[in-house]
Amino acid sequence: MDIKSKSFSHSPLAKVLAFILVVFCFTQTITQVMVIINRSNFDVSLEKSYYHSQSFINDSSSIINDLRHLSQYKNEEHILAGGDISEDDLKNRSDNLFWEFRDRSEKYNPNQSEAENYRVFQEVYQDDIAELKERMVQEDLYEYHSILQRLNGYEGLKYFVRDGDFEFSNDGASAKKGYSAYPTSIIFDGYTREVYPREIEANPHFYWLTPDYYSQDYPDALYVGFTEDFLNPRITDWQNDKAVASQAFSQMAVYGTGLIIAFIYLIFIWGRNSRDDQEVRFYALERIYNDINILICLGLITLWFALGIELYRDSLGAEIFYFITLAIAALGLFFVLSLVKHLKNRTLLKHALTYTVFHKLFSGLKAIYDSGSLGVKMAIITIGYPACVALTFFMFPITIGVAVWLSYKKVKDFKAIKEGVKRVKEGDLTEKINITGTGEFARLAGDINSITDGLNKAVENEIKSERLKTELITNVSHDIRTPLTSIITYVDLLKTEEDPEKIQEYIEVLDQKSQRLKVLTDDLFEAAKASSGDIPVSFERIDIISLLKQGLGELDEKIQERELDFKLNYPREKIWVKADGRLLWRSIENLLSNIFKYAQEGSRVYVDLEEAGPGVRLTIKNISAYELNISAAELMERFKRGDESRTSQGSGLGLSIVQSLIEIQKGSFAIEVDGDLFKAVIFLYKDNCKESSLSSE
Repeated sequence: MDIKSKSFSHSPLAKVLAFILVVFCFTQTITQVMVIINRSNFDVSLEKSYYHSQSFINDSSSIINDLRHLSQYKNEEHILAGGDISEDDLKNRSDNLFWEFRDRSEKYNPNQSEAENYRVFQEVYQDDIAELKERMVQEDLYEYHSILQRLNGYEGLKYFVRDGDFEFSNDGASAKKGYSAYPTSIIFDGYTREVYPREIEANPHFYWLTPDYYSQDYPDALYVGFTEDFLNPRITDWQNDKAVASQAFSQMAVYGTGLIIAFIYLIFIWGRNSRDDQEVRFYALERIYNDINILICLGLITLWFALGIELYRDSLGAEIFYFITLAIAALGLFFVLSLVKHLKNRTLLKHALTYTVFHKLFSGLKAIYDSGSLGVKMAIITIGYPACVALTFFMFPITIGVAVWLSYKKVKDFKAIKEGVKRVKEGDLTEKINITGTGEFARLAGDINSITDGLNKAVENEIKSERLKTELITNVSHDIRTPLTSIITYVDLLKTEEDPEKIQEYIEVLDQKSQRLKVLTDDLFEAAKASSGDIPVSFERIDIISLLKQGLGELDEKIQERELDFKLNYPREKIWVKADGRLLWRSIENLLSNIFKYAQEGSRVYVDLEEAGPGVRLTIKNISAYELNISAAELMERFKRGDESRTSQGSGLGLSIVQSLIEIQKGSFAIEVDGDLFKAVIFLYKDNCKESSLSSE
């Protein structure tokens, strides 16, 4: 059952049904929108009553505006006497005549003021101005009778207007009390305002009816009363519009929800035959370029709007328009789903005609540009840019803008290189020229940065070398001078001393100091040989676990003397390394010698041996008796000691010798300092050869 449902969800029948459902729901949704627009408005479904509606405001405001204009016209006698035509109105209407007078009449004097010329104009065009005024009177008279005709056409409308001595009414009543008795009334009397029922004031558009008391053309009093004969048909129309809008909105919600669900489902299944199918399949018509596809969709939308304006004005046209919407929706949906397929296939941009043309053009030019010399590139730019401008004449400003931007970018890159070289020349070897991309300037900047890095490293190495030489001379001088000074002193004492016991004591001191001097000289000689690489190396297969056990056994007396507790941690199986046994033990012995000199008496020493990929890692950790207030890098330098006071017996060459000896055996050596914890790490490559070799068991 589940397998069948999965196969059906992507079957051609499922796609066709989903397609039809989307087209149907879309057409129905659009139809309901057109119904609301044609029959009512979108807000009517939210209005509580007719008095809160836009329809009531529209009906009332048109009547009030007619009454306001009626108060201005007053009566026929007033209009015929020109009482409604102000000097400003007449002047504005006669401006065209004045411009004609100024351009054509010889009586216009540019040396006179505008007011003087206007008086001359009134004399010259006296008859024309009189004729214009008569036309204005006739227009006002026509508008006056039109207003009366409209007002008389309202059934159930009662009104009263007073403006100065002028009064006009179709009711015969002029008291506010009489108008407040009507079912609905709007009363403006001076600065007072009364409406019945009071809920009219809650209408969000009520301010449309409120008079502008600062306006001079508003009457002194304006009463409007609406009887049931006026209200009932309008309330009925409003209720019908509200019912139509509410029903349309409900159907819009249903069809809109169906449209969204069906469209999402259609997008999900369109283009693939199953859920697990990753290949997007295209029909022949769907291989149209995407930009042409978009133009077709825009054309269909334009056609739909054009036909809608022409056809949706009558009932027969509305039915025809429904089927046109159905057809355009089906065709448009097909092209939209084609875009969806390309989006799934990640070819939305690449399958555009514009992209294809420009991509092929630029790819060809780029291939020639990248393969050619600088001269070829300049030739391509010189010939290609005018050709590009000619081909894109319809977007010439954009082409110019792109050229200006590219030129500015290249000039900016050139200036960055120029300034960077200048700073490097002035001695700033940390300068970096930052230019992105893969062009000529980017490669040139990268080459300059590489040269700068090389110079910077060379300078740093030279400075470090000079500093090490200085420290070497200082430390060697200090360490050798101390026992040598003692030897000279005791020799002088020995020359004059006659006491046999004193002589024996001096000889013992001389022996100690000479041995100390010998150790320093030997360590210095060995360090020099190790760092120069002159020591011969004989690689062999060594069992490093046995080497460690044997070595620690030989040094057991020193371990007991310092009361150190060695903790060994190593695998059960033998571990063979490729190294020189003599040099390897010399390295380990140097590290152990450091421990005997500098480790905290009575502390633990951890010796861990573990496999590390292609090699073996030997880690020795101990707690220093002296405060390690220097970095690991400084401890690796020659003649550096953890004991900065230099009261211990070390030479400061042990770690440097270990590093040199391990490196010539193709291994690596590093140290770490964490508080008073000192850790030395040796890495050597394993020897996986099965042949037997000499080793210590």
